Amino acid sequence: MDFANRTFEVKLERTITAAPAEVFAAWLDPKAPGNPWNNGNKSLIDARVDGLFYILMNETPHYGRFIKLDTPRLLQHTWMSPYTEGHESTVTVTFTAKGNDTVMTLHHTGLPDNKRGHAHLDGWTYFMNLFPTKVAEAKR
Repeated sequence: MDFANRTFEVKLERTITAAPAEVFAAWLDPKAPGNPWNNGNKSLIDARVDGLFYILMNETPHYGRFIKLDTPRLLQHTWMSPYTEGHESTVTVTFTAKGNDTVMTLHHTGLPDNKRGHAHLDGWTYFMNLFPTKVAEAKR
């Protein structure tokens, strides 16, 4: 069956008590706790269009390249790991001001519609639950 017709996507949204510029910067900072770049046993990140990243999380390699960076509103990058089964998927993260807060939306598309692809829901939920807490702690 055609992979393009059998894909899964993850979409999560969180409200974070900080300005979009702060949230955007913290999400991309490998030294900021709570984001995927900080969670790896090893992380390399070149956050610019066509810049590459590599994260080794729990002995599993994740890698990709940045496609769009519109500071502080949007970032988009590809995402590959053994869990994408060799297919390049796309992660889009938006940061929208809502009063003094930021609504952060993560949308991961092009995942295989199987157990390995669905595992991304747990992974992204972990980060999207942890990250707002870490941003709040850093502001104290």
